[in-house]
Amino acid sequence: MFLGGPMAPQDKHTPLVTLPQEDLEDMLSRAAERGARRALADVGLDGENAREDIRELRSLLQALNLAKRTAWQTMVRIATTGLLLALMAGLAIKFKQP
Repeated sequence: MFLGGPMAPQDKHTPLVTLPQEDLEDMLSRAAERGARRALADVGLDGENAREDIRELRSLLQALNLAKRTAWQTMVRIATTGLLLALMAGLAIKFKQP
């Protein structure tokens, strides 16, 4: 049976790596920054124009959200107008004098 993997229990005599808290935080911060840069590069948002590209994407999302909201408002207005017209037509037919 193999016991030498990363999940193997530590022997009392196995030295552990010790690191000051500040060094650990610096290492984690550098790793997070590298990961973020790699993720941005993977989606094509790296380089000099990245900031402008992100602003443009946000602007496009705002425009899309505005268009969706306007479309829903228009549909509600059309439905309301149709309902009112149907009610008025029904009343006109009911109260029409022969």
